[in-house]
Amino acid sequence: MPKKEVPISHLQEYLPPGTAEAVTTYLQQYRVHLTIARERKSILGDYRHRTHHVNHRISVNGNLNPYSFLITLLHELAHLLTFEKYGNRVQAHGKEWKLIFGQLLEQFIRHRVFPEPIEKELLLSLKNPAASSCAEENLLRVLRNYDSQKNDHLFVEELLPGSLFRLKDGRVFRKEEQLRKRFKCTELKTGKVYLFSPVYEIFKVDV
Repeated sequence: MPKKEVPISHLQEYLPPGTAEAVTTYLQQYRVHLTIARERKSILGDYRHRTHHVNHRISVNGNLNPYSFLITLLHELAHLLTFEKYGNRVQAHGKEWKLIFGQLLEQFIRHRVFPEPIEKELLLSLKNPAASSCAEENLLRVLRNYDSQKNDHLFVEELLPGSLFRLKDGRVFRKEEQLRKRFKCTELKTGKVYLFSPVYEIFKVDV
């Protein structure tokens, strides 16, 4: 996946106003190699801990809006801080990571850097932060409203049952009924059934 290292001085271009200095403090203190990646559907960010040969490495998708970028970066920084304190002795998204991630979020919430709708959803999640920000469905819905460039993506939940949609890889599906928290969808070419998150981004197929 093509990536580019971000000069610390340019980091503010990706972040909400007034947050670059606090973020930079962490990056410099732990000598983080930060890169910006192109859009990745399965992950928003990634962390690799330091070794004897390389520093901590974090990558974040560069197409995120500033608030999504900050939340994702804090998610990965929480992994770094958890590693510094516990090494590999704890689960990746265990209680230790959740506590540290919650503390990082609270630091920025306290300085009112998020719009009220985002702040409200973050406060609800502080008690038990999700392993992925993608899993915070209400938060993802709210964050979407702050994307500067509107595209033709839709959420699966926005389609009527029986509607056709395609993925970025070209596969076409028909939306079926909802099963608990996910939607049953049938791939037209193979007939295989898949379960999609309500907030999975897709393209509508007009027939």
